[in-house]
Amino acid sequence: MLDTSRGDPPVPTDEQRGCLFALSQPPLMIFLGVIGCLLLIAAMHDLYLL
Repeated sequence: MLDTSRGDPPVPTDEQRGCLFALSQPPLMIFLGVIGCLLLIAAMHDLYLL
């Protein structure tokens, strides 16, 4: 049977997961790196080849 009793509330941890936690994720950093490289390539193309 399911335990539906109200026990002690969970103790909050000291570790806060904010923006820096999100930026430490490898897939997000790879995505942002690719977007940054594409913007850099587009800017260099506009500055030097047009």
